[in-house]
Amino acid sequence: MRINEFFSSFIKIHILHHCLKEEIYGVWMIEELKEHGYKISPGSIYPLLRNLEEKRLIRSRIEQMGKVKRKFYRITPKGKKELISAKIKLKELMGEILK
Repeated sequence: MRINEFFSSFIKIHILHHCLKEEIYGVWMIEELKEHGYKISPGSIYPLLRNLEEKRLIRSRIEQMGKVKRKFYRITPKGKKELISAKIKLKELMGEILK
């Protein structure tokens, strides 16, 4: 599924939020987003994660788990700043549109 550009920003904020709380990996994030009504495929989530990593908002490490290699993601200091800014803007927007 191709991600709607509008929802892409929500998904990125969601990813940063979870990367702040704990390390995440792609399949887990797909399941987490599904719980919130987003239907996202591996072909969509991994480019998003790669993009966030290229922007240095998250960083990854690879862990060998038996025969499976899993890439774990964690937020960076730059990502924390971006997340804080996004939360401030979201609060302002929600306050304005929900009046």
